[in-house]
Amino acid sequence: MNETLDLLTELVSIPSPSGNTNDVITFVEKFLEEIGVETIRNRKGGLIATIKGLVDSHHRMLTAHVDTLGAMVKEIKSNGRLKIDLIGGFQYNSIEGEYCQIETSSGKRFTGTILMRQTSVHVYKDAGKAERNQENMEVRIDEVVKNKEEVKKLGIEVGDFVSFDPRVERTESGFIKSRHLDDKASVAILLQLIKTIKQQSIELPYTTHFLISNNEEIGYGGNSNITPETIEYLAVDMGAMGDGQSTDEYTVSICVKDASGPYHYELRKHLVRLAEENNIEYKLDIYPYYGSDASAAIRSGHDIVHGLIGPGIDSSHAFERTHESSIENTGKLLYHYIQSQMVQS
Repeated sequence: MNETLDLLTELVSIPSPSGNTNDVITFVEKFLEEIGVETIRNRKGGLIATIKGLVDSHHRMLTAHVDTLGAMVKEIKSNGRLKIDLIGGFQYNSIEGEYCQIETSSGKRFTGTILMRQTSVHVYKDAGKAERNQENMEVRIDEVVKNKEEVKKLGIEVGDFVSFDPRVERTESGFIKSRHLDDKASVAILLQLIKTIKQQSIELPYTTHFLISNNEEIGYGGNSNITPETIEYLAVDMGAMGDGQSTDEYTVSICVKDASGPYHYELRKHLVRLAEENNIEYKLDIYPYYGSDASAAIRSGHDIVHGLIGPGIDSSHAFERTHESSIENTGKLLYHYIQSQMVQS
């Protein structure tokens, strides 16, 4: 568990908004190389690791995505501040007051803070009531810039990526709170799983591919590079919490349906059986406004058995939190799943 949490802390600390994920993919690539696992990159920039199984005519694929929410510079304002355009599905109010980093196309990095234009209550009567939107929110850059021209001299341009400070923290009570637990918690779990397979010399029943996708937050991360032999496709992504949800921060969440429709019934029942046989705490749930790499693969026309599990994450697409027990239960279910028989073979 400590190794997984250390890995998670490293992952969330690497900026990787969708569209700018090379640094974190390189980190994952080196991690897998060090434990003796070969990888290839697809043309979209995602990473695929394959472990041969006893049966090579039937394949499995497990995915987790390393791209995160973020923003781009939309406009350099006359006052030297930046208007931003969001990357991924979240609300402006969830990033108000957040520290951020602007990365230029030449690789320079500048820090800043995302604020309302009408922040000061000493000046703006409507500071609390003004709408949190693109027009009212801006990035205050931590450089001496007073106008558009001075910002451009720094090398900042429209289209530069803006990433959010994760502020990762682990508590003595076992909680991990940070931005981007969606889905770097799952990436850490998968990487630790691959390491366990190698260390324990586990023989997998089927050739298994591990895809670290890098465009999930914008809808098409895991919809390609699926071999014709792939029968089961399991996305490992966060479980969504809120009113009416059964998912919590302590169990593995098994999704039965999201905005794309139901997940494969037999695979879902198989996952539940594995959890019950191995004393793994789980919850079944429906995520009403959600899509995964697995649903993206289905929409792309792949003839696969698809499923979705993951750790329960509170306050998704905002300042997130989970508990180490949820990460542990997710890891245990994956450990038993990769050694189990397929529901169709």
